[in-house]
Amino acid sequence: MRTKEFLSKVEHDRIVQAIREAESNTSGEIRVFIQRGKLNGDPLVAAQKKFYQLGMHKTRDRNAVLIFVAPRAHKFAVFGDKAVHEKCGEQFWQRLVEGMRIHFQTEKFTNALVEGIKESGRLLAAHFPKTSANPNELPNAIAEG
Repeated sequence: MRTKEFLSKVEHDRIVQAIREAESNTSGEIRVFIQRGKLNGDPLVAAQKKFYQLGMHKTRDRNAVLIFVAPRAHKFAVFGDKAVHEKCGEQFWQRLVEGMRIHFQTEKFTNALVEGIKESGRLLAAHFPKTSANPNELPNAIAEG
C-alpha cells in the first residue's frame, strides 16, 4: 500500500487524542512514525534507528515508546526505551504487536495504532506514573519521513 493511501485512511485526530490521553496518566512518552517509501530490512531495526534519530532516548526517565509503521512494506514495529523494556519484558511486546496485527490485517489502521497507544499507555502508567512535574517532552503529532 502506498504511504499516501495509508495516511488518507488514518484518523490523525483520533490518534493524537489517544496519545494525549495515554500520556495524561504517565511521565512516559509515545510517538507514532510513518515511514515513507520502501523499508529495507527488519522493521524493528528501522524503528530503533528512527527512535534515536527522533531524540526519543533523551527523555528524562528513558521511558518513551515508538510505534513505527512502514505501509509500503506492510510492516510495523514497536520499540521502547531501556527503562520501558526493563519493566515490561518481551512478552508484553509480543502481545501488543499481535493485538495490533489483527487490526492491520483487516485494514483498520487507526484501530491498530490506537490499540498500540492505549496498551503502551497502560504499561507506562503502571511503571512510570504521572508526576507533578510532568512535561510533555516529545510532540504528540504523527511523524512522517
